[in-house]
Amino acid sequence: MTTSNTRESSYPIDTMFLDRWSPRAFTNETMPESDLLTMLEAAHWAPSASNLQPWRYLYALRGSEHWDKLFGVLVEFNQGWVKSAAALLFVISRTHTGELGSSEQKPSYSHSFDAGTSWGFLALQAHLMGYEAHGMTGFHADKANEMLGVPDGYRVEAAIAIGKVGDKNQLSEKLREREVPSQRKPLSELAFNGTFVAK
Repeated sequence: MTTSNTRESSYPIDTMFLDRWSPRAFTNETMPESDLLTMLEAAHWAPSASNLQPWRYLYALRGSEHWDKLFGVLVEFNQGWVKSAAALLFVISRTHTGELGSSEQKPSYSHSFDAGTSWGFLALQAHLMGYEAHGMTGFHADKANEMLGVPDGYRVEAAIAIGKVGDKNQLSEKLREREVPSQRKPLSELAFNGTFVAK
């Protein structure tokens, strides 16, 4: 058992897994691009099926020329708190293997799974560097490819806001109440020895 950050695991794990969380209150500080590239460096070392590495990242630092384009893809609710983040990214996965547009293209079964693993690596690296990353699907998914200039053959999976944790009083009262590390279901509800149990 490990206890940290108001969380407790059933089995001993490294505290970084309990200390990492997804805040909405950020400090309004800017981030050097080199810090973000370090996080992306960690993300690109994630495991992937057949080493296809289907993940792609589109990013903008707050205050840069590309921030408004990426920010505009978010739904209004998320814009309300992401505005104080230092960086905004979109995780994009390549949905097929082979040359784009060629007859060798085949659907990739695990593109989303692999992209999710990559995002997890990024979140942990951000935490280790004194930042936190908050992934979200609250964006205009029906228009995201067009708005971001992403061609067919790729799927916009999620958006990620990254920054240093700020004062929760900047959030609405409803969000302030939720600005704590979330808990998890018991492991026994998620992992089964030999026989699947639908819960």
